[in-house]
Amino acid sequence: MAEAKTQRTSQSVAAFLNAIEDPRRRADSKALSVIMRRASGFKPAMWGTNIVGFGSYEYRYASGRAGRWFLCGFSPRKQALTLYIMPGFSMYGSLMQKLGKHKTGKSCLYIKSMADIDKSVLELLITESVQFMQRKYGQ
Repeated sequence: MAEAKTQRTSQSVAAFLNAIEDPRRRADSKALSVIMRRASGFKPAMWGTNIVGFGSYEYRYASGRAGRWFLCGFSPRKQALTLYIMPGFSMYGSLMQKLGKHKTGKSCLYIKSMADIDKSVLELLITESVQFMQRKYGQ
C-alpha cells in the first residue's frame, strides 16, 4: 500500500518560518502559527517541506487505505496563506460569514493577508474544526 507523499518530518518550524522571504508573509505565518497552536492545543511540526501542521489523526478509508494527517495546518504559499481546515466549511457557515476576506476550496482556506480577517473568528473556526476531528476520529 502506498504511503501519503506528505509525511511529518523533523525539520525545524522556526527555521522554515524565518526563511520566508516576503516580510509580510513571514509575519503573517508566525502570527498564524501562534493562533493555530493556541486553538489546537498542539505544537507545530513540519509536514513535508512546506506545511506546518498541528496535532494528527489516523484515518482509514473504506478501501482499506490508512494514514496519518494533521488536524489543522497551513502553508505560506506565494499567492495566499493556505490553511487546512480538515472537516471543510459546510458546518461553519456563520463563522465563515464573519471571517473577512477569504476564498475556500474543499478543505482549504485561502487568505491573502491576516489583516483581511477577524483573528478571533479564525481561532474559533480552528478550535471547532479540531474538536470535530478529534470526536470523529476518537483521538
